[in-house]
Amino acid sequence: MFTGTSMTTSEPHGNVDSVNSLGVYPGSFNPPTRAHIEIALAARKAHGLLRVDLAISAVALGKESVQIPHFDHRLDVIRSSIAGITGLGLIVTDAQLIADIAHGYDVVVMGADKWTQVNDPSWYGGDPAARDAVLARLPRLALAPRPPHQIPDAHRLPVADDLLEVSSSAARGGRVEWMTDAAREFDQRTGAWTEPHNYQAP
Repeated sequence: MFTGTSMTTSEPHGNVDSVNSLGVYPGSFNPPTRAHIEIALAARKAHGLLRVDLAISAVALGKESVQIPHFDHRLDVIRSSIAGITGLGLIVTDAQLIADIAHGYDVVVMGADKWTQVNDPSWYGGDPAARDAVLARLPRLALAPRPPHQIPDAHRLPVADDLLEVSSSAARGGRVEWMTDAAREFDQRTGAWTEPHNYQAP
């Protein structure tokens, strides 16, 4: 069980009532991985969502220095990665905090590592009360497990064991088989993630 001090009022797992309900999955997706896709689809199924939007911040919080690959090229790769997959979308937002990105959505999707981060008061000027106020604005949670991080069982998504270790950082470090097909093809052409020092923009 999750033992943190989050004050979120998000309801437990289960289908959302409206057939037009939407979910949002904030992230940098740099690069997008097969785990990202499967987590988004698991959230859509578990919560009966019409669509889950992958949400990219124009300037991601804590990742302001990321310049490779170019932002537009990352968007193109993500679009290609979800092309033809029913129920997945892509949005770009100026918001950075997950609670702001998720405003207006019925469900917010995140990994256990991100859940740990958003519960860390240091992201809120070290003020637990400010953290709690932000978390209270979150919609229903859909959380993907990632050991050793802990998450509330009520919000746990069913994710295959072979996806639990998949991460963008590991993909950048050489686990190219974890990238989506579109990301892997782009990396092979440009070196965007595995050889950023040799990056050749298309």
